[in-house]
Amino acid sequence: MNRTDRLYALVEELRAVAPRPRSARWLAGRFEVSVRTVERDISALQQSGVPVYAEPGRTGGYCLDKARTLPPVNLTPDEAVAMAVALQRLEGTPFRTTAASALRKLVAAMQNDDATAARELAGRIHLLTDADREPPVPRMVIDALATRRVLRIGYSDRGGAVTLREVEPLGYVGKEAHWYLVAWCRLRDALRAFRTDRITSVAVTAEVPAPRPLSEDDLDIPYGPIRRLSLD
Repeated sequence: MNRTDRLYALVEELRAVAPRPRSARWLAGRFEVSVRTVERDISALQQSGVPVYAEPGRTGGYCLDKARTLPPVNLTPDEAVAMAVALQRLEGTPFRTTAASALRKLVAAMQNDDATAARELAGRIHLLTDADREPPVPRMVIDALATRRVLRIGYSDRGGAVTLREVEPLGYVGKEAHWYLVAWCRLRDALRAFRTDRITSVAVTAEVPAPRPLSEDDLDIPYGPIRRLSLD
């Protein structure tokens, strides 16, 4: 069994017995690998966002939070590959890391035969790398809306001059070439849109600012009409 299939099988094994735990030794015997390999696999699952936690004690082990997992997903292999292609297009956006995590969860929740077929199909799809794609967005900027803390950033203008600013993150605006962090700039005492590839440094402060409303008029950015993201 290769590692990808083993990770999927680990999740399914823990889901089947949840909320009861399985020890690392039991899982190692079940999948005919070492305890250290099981521990590395569990760590990889946790880092990808799978809700696995360790329960201490003589009868403890690894548990899966069943309420926070997906049941088997009835996607066809070509639907899964289409979603993988779409998520790959998020490279260079504030959602690059979470897109990769979402894709791993999606594949882990598929029926085993469909997941295998999807991987085989994906192996025949090739994407050209865009050498001019903007660099990845810093992780602390990616988390800005979730943490709601004031950021201290270095920002480079068109001429290359860098200023240090404290900003209150309010939203994102995305277009094909660039992504912008919409924030209240304390240096300018006004709303500003910061191109993420011009953010030269970022630090998260402990301050949580008071909420500020963000209206449609605030998003009147001269790059075309604005369309709000919807999950419906």
